[in-house]
Amino acid sequence: MTKNPSEEQPDIHTTEVSASREQQDTAAAGHAATDVDHFDDVTAEHAERTEEVSAHSQLAVLLDNHEELPAELGDADIDAAFDNDEAGMNWPVVVPAMAAVLAVVVWGLAASESFSNFASTALSFVVNNFGWAFVLFGTVFVFFIIAIAVSKFGLIRLGRQDEAPEFSTVSWIAMMFAAGMGIGLMFYGTTEPLTFYRNGVPGHTEHEVGTAFATTLFHWTLHPWSIYGIVGLAIAYSTFRMGRKQLLSSAFVSLIGEKRADGFLGGLIDALAIVATVFGTAASLGIGALQIGAGLEAAGIVEEARNNTVLTIVLILTLAFLVSAMSGVGKGIQYVSNANMVLASLLAIFVFVLGPTVAVLNMVPTAIGNYLQSFFEMAARTADSADGTAGEWLSGWTIFYWAWWISWSPFVGMFLARISRGRTVREFIVGVTLVPAAVTVVWFAIFGGTAIHFEQADESIWGDGDAKTQLFSLLHSLPGGTIAGFFAMILLATFFITSADSASTVMGSMSMHGRLEANRWVTAAWGALTAAIGLTLLISGGNDALSNLQSVTIIAASPFLLVIIGLMFALVRGMSNDQLYLDHKEQQRWAMKLAQERRHLLEQQRRERRKVARKRRGIHAPHLKR
Repeated sequence: MTKNPSEEQPDIHTTEVSASREQQDTAAAGHAATDVDHFDDVTAEHAERTEEVSAHSQLAVLLDNHEELPAELGDADIDAAFDNDEAGMNWPVVVPAMAAVLAVVVWGLAASESFSNFASTALSFVVNNFGWAFVLFGTVFVFFIIAIAVSKFGLIRLGRQDEAPEFSTVSWIAMMFAAGMGIGLMFYGTTEPLTFYRNGVPGHTEHEVGTAFATTLFHWTLHPWSIYGIVGLAIAYSTFRMGRKQLLSSAFVSLIGEKRADGFLGGLIDALAIVATVFGTAASLGIGALQIGAGLEAAGIVEEARNNTVLTIVLILTLAFLVSAMSGVGKGIQYVSNANMVLASLLAIFVFVLGPTVAVLNMVPTAIGNYLQSFFEMAARTADSADGTAGEWLSGWTIFYWAWWISWSPFVGMFLARISRGRTVREFIVGVTLVPAAVTVVWFAIFGGTAIHFEQADESIWGDGDAKTQLFSLLHSLPGGTIAGFFAMILLATFFITSADSASTVMGSMSMHGRLEANRWVTAAWGALTAAIGLTLLISGGNDALSNLQSVTIIAASPFLLVIIGLMFALVRGMSNDQLYLDHKEQQRWAMKLAQERRHLLEQQRRERRKVARKRRGIHAPHLKR
């Protein structure tokens, strides 16, 4: 067939080209070239002959007939703004969750010794039998969230494709960081690196600076934020991309179906989320109250922080976070979070400038390098490590941390989802993992590095080994430390207010079928119950209140580990059917076919040119023929 130079279709000398041109002539002769029905007929016919008709030819049909793609083939414009202001209480979820919390309060106050013994026994059972699961899946979560970020899923937006983020990047980072671990950094920022430096970790000796920092960063950087990220991403995708209720159970629709998600199984998931949130927040309240009490002692305001002092601190903190929570996310949390960042920055700069500045700077690369080098060794540490002596150490550190992060994950994850609407999946994961991790490295280098430097210089702040006093011992070792100590107490309070504000708001939302703005009194009720649990754990723990807080947190978080594992499967299954993801897969398939056909065409053209050249050489040089 002679080629018409005016034709724009590719010059492919194959049988497929002839079939394509006949199809184009038929399409061009029709009177309904712009009719969508006609487009469907043509593309359907070509779809049946995918193996016979080339991608170039199919594309030529679309271009030559000037067909427009139906809207559903473009980027999905999904209106995911779900909120039912009329939704009432979800009693099948609230009643069992509240009953479990009240039972613990009554038991802990009425028979504190019995409750404490039970907590200790249950902790041993969990660590000995399921400690491996915490250790294993803690690292699985890290690699899972990284894989999601670098995959094509990362292009999906948590909302409509043209939707802009609700909060500025600075406010977004401030809110998620303050809600996620602010009070923990205040409590452990000084004591954890110092403890690992003095006492060593399983399989290592004392006074290893690199090991001390590597273990600390292992507990506080990628692992916790990967856990938060999975829960937050699953909820944000389900709510703002798919238009479902803002509930953990709704994030499981793609895995268990809508009927089960709205039924007993979904209610159980939401109830477990509420219980885990109550105990995780209560642990933070207890830790914050203990450390503020230690600060009052260090400042000479009280002689000893007895139960009455701790009770007063808890009541003041509870009242403050309830006022913040009832003002709403957009106002209360944003203002307090921004204040947190300012105060935390000032405190860190104070210690960095007046402390051993050069020593701190030297510890940053040491910390990062040893963390990366020892990552897999630390990830593989179980109760059988170090000749079977690591079990007790793990229960007080790694497993406690993983359980604490898991218990925080329902409210931190849901809070991250609420403030991340309009961001892409990749932007969400990078913001949620790398930014807090970087800030955490700097924080521990400043406070932990200063504490270790004092230890090396025989100016130890260790004291009697009481973790809650060591931050204030460090601050009082510096010029102007008394004033800095007051700033630290204020920062402890505001960090807790932010975390508890987020938690009570989220629990209120989960209690009311996922309403974005829950009833304020429901929010206040959960806040009061959280305070009651915190007081119960402090009182029943007696002189060992911190261990009691840790034990109950691990026990409460254990069932929720299964929920997060399930969320991974639900998230992948849901995003695999996302319109944008499917469009990109189709784009890749077409691009691959076009590239293959183009390569085949170019090779064919080169062969033809060589053939023509050989013929010409034969004409002009007949004497070469034999």
